[in-house]
This record gives sequence, structure tokens and C-alpha cells, in this order.
Amino acid sequence: MDPRDGGGGPFQWRIIMIKVYCYSKCTTCKKALKWLDDNKIDYSLIDIKDDHPDEKTLRNYHKKSGLPLRKFFNTSGQLYREMELSKKLPDMSEDEMFKLLASDGMLVKRPLLVTDDTVLTGFKEDDWRKAL
Repeated sequence: MDPRDGGGGPFQWRIIMIKVYCYSKCTTCKKALKWLDDNKIDYSLIDIKDDHPDEKTLRNYHKKSGLPLRKFFNTSGQLYREMELSKKLPDMSEDEMFKLLASDGMLVKRPLLVTDDTVLTGFKEDDWRKAL
């Protein structure tokens, strides 16, 4: 039986909701979106500058990702450098880091891929392929 017809076979289709937080001028984001489009993967695009995740959402994403919180910072970004965060982060608490990340989407590593099961920071094609 074909599982697409609801035949109840061992394989069941699952719809994965995919959100991608991006910045329109980011070349890595453009590359990631092209990869999604080329692979005919549907996603919801969110502008990380105008509609960045709040603290509660970031806490959820962090937990789901299994990554160290520092991996959520856009270490190559202008704002990160201007704020000299490479010197400040080691002395900050997690609460302070979450508040800082939630204060400005330009501090968040992008693209940020969010699915029901996974959160990935940055674009590494092999990681995205495995996640999707």
C-alpha cells in the first residue's frame, strides 16, 4: 500500500515545518535559500533583522539545537565586533547572553534553520541535508 493514500503501511509521511531566519544582504543566507529552492524544499522565510526571535524562543531553539550558546552569536558580524563581544562573552551568564541575543537579530548567527526537531546555525550543506 502507498502511505500517501493513508493506507497505514509502516512508512508514514510527515510534514516538516521549516523556518529560516535570514538577512537579505547575507551571502551565506542567499546560498542557503538557493540550496533550499534547488532541492524544492518549502520553507517559511523570516527576516532576522526585522523579526528576530525573542528570548523565550531563543531559549527553546538553544535547547533543541544541543549547541553551545556561543554558537548562536554572529561572530563575524559588525555589531558583534563593535561591541567587542569576543572579550565580554566569557564573563557573561547564560541569562545575559540570551538577553543580548534577543535584543538585536544582527547578533544571531545566520541563517538559522528551525524545524520541528532541529535547530542549525549557519549553512553547512551536509548538515542541512541530514536535518531535512
